[in-house]
Amino acid sequence: MLNAEPFLFHDLAPGEESFRDAVLNGFGQGRKSIPCKFLYDARGSALFEEICRLPEYYLTRTEIAILAENAADIAAVMGPHSRLIEFGSGGSHKARILLEALDRPAAYVPVDISREHLRQAAAGVAADFPLLPVIAVCADYTAAFRLPPLPGPSGKRVGFFPGSTIGNFEPAAAERFLANCAHILGHSGEIIIGVDLKKDAAILDAAYNDRAGITAAFNLNLLGRINRELDGDLDLDRFAHRAFYNDREGRIEIYIESLADQRARIAGRHFRFAAGELIHTEYSYKYSARDFRALAARAGFRPVATWTDPNDLFSLHYLRLR
Repeated sequence: MLNAEPFLFHDLAPGEESFRDAVLNGFGQGRKSIPCKFLYDARGSALFEEICRLPEYYLTRTEIAILAENAADIAAVMGPHSRLIEFGSGGSHKARILLEALDRPAAYVPVDISREHLRQAAAGVAADFPLLPVIAVCADYTAAFRLPPLPGPSGKRVGFFPGSTIGNFEPAAAERFLANCAHILGHSGEIIIGVDLKKDAAILDAAYNDRAGITAAFNLNLLGRINRELDGDLDLDRFAHRAFYNDREGRIEIYIESLADQRARIAGRHFRFAAGELIHTEYSYKYSARDFRALAARAGFRPVATWTDPNDLFSLHYLRLR
């Protein structure tokens, strides 16, 4: 439906019951966990924007530099009248770099699970690109959903998945996600994906344990969201952020640790947390460029181009369905 702002908004997102089920199911297991997609409520999304500006968090500034340097080449591969569909669009900052370079883009479609954050970002893009149709879709982009009708002359549907979020999936799940993207984008679909590269563990550990404590606040906000939305009484002062690099698995592992034996009520149910018990919230896999291209091939994509920075910290992959 039409919003007061000059863009279209389609609300397909799951509601509170979905979050409730994820928390109750995840806390009911022997190894407690909550899917990382639930980190991104309005406050979580705002905190992540702060993380992206931290000096230790190299990922965002490195990817932006790669995009800026290669935007003309990317636009040439995409061609005129392309529809840019961004999965997990956040603030849409990186998409703007591509939109500036594209030849007469037919539409920009930001897809995100955080309703209000999506509205704000879509309104900003619509204001800055007044001739560009902006169609915001509030949806769980990790699940199957149908894109609304897209305006303009016929052109490619090109997915955009920046920020190394692909690393949050375990490899088999990453393959399934890419296969789902292929279904959403259609037979002529192409996708641009940001992938964090393997590197020295000290660089990785610093990026996920910043001195200002913003990443810790982002992670612990998940417990705050439980209190706000699910009538929880979790004591956030009795939990702590934990993140470290697992070299054998090639991934950063992120948890919330209980600092004491304690109990909490959530949505009318009671849960116990042992001192030292870990609640898993996120993985962030790191790949070599070659290994990621092999993963994409198993999902039905072939590489068109790969761009990296001079220090080989980060990579950007342009993939096309075979």
